[in-house]
Amino acid sequence: MTDVRLSWNNETQTVDLVMAGPDLATDDGLETAVIMSLGTDAPAGSDDKIPDGSDDGRGWWGDAFHDAAGDVDGSQYWLLSREKLTSEALLKARNYAEKALAWLVTDLVASKVTVTVELWGDEGAIAVIQILKPDGNLAGKYTFIWKAMA
Repeated sequence: MTDVRLSWNNETQTVDLVMAGPDLATDDGLETAVIMSLGTDAPAGSDDKIPDGSDDGRGWWGDAFHDAAGDVDGSQYWLLSREKLTSEALLKARNYAEKALAWLVTDLVASKVTVTVELWGDEGAIAVIQILKPDGNLAGKYTFIWKAMA
C-alpha cells in the first residue's frame, strides 16, 4: 500500500511531508507507517497520570472508525513528556513503542518487531526499531531521537 511519505527530523523533533519535485513523495515501505504509529497520540489509560495535570486523555479521532471496539492507533509516548530520564521511563518508552507497532505483526505486515530504547546523551532517548518481513528478511531499521523526554 502506498502512503504519502513522511519524514521524522531528529534535530527539530518534527514530522514533515516529503516532496518529489512539485509532487508529494510516496512511501511503499514502512517508514511512514512507523512514524504515524509512534507519532499519533494513543489515548491515556484510566490509571495513567496526564503530564500537564489536565484531564485530557488525548487519542486520535480516526480511532472512531475502527471495525473492532477498543482498537486504537498511535503511541502513549506523549505521557513521557515530563518524565525524568530513568530506567523506568526508558522501559515505558520501549513498551509504548512495542504496543504502537504490534499491529504490524497482527496484520501480517511483519513477522517480528524489535524495539530498543536507550539514553541519548543527557538530552533524551533513542529508539531503534527493527522490522522483519513475514519471510524473515529485514523490512527496515528506523532510529528516532526524542529530546522532549529530557
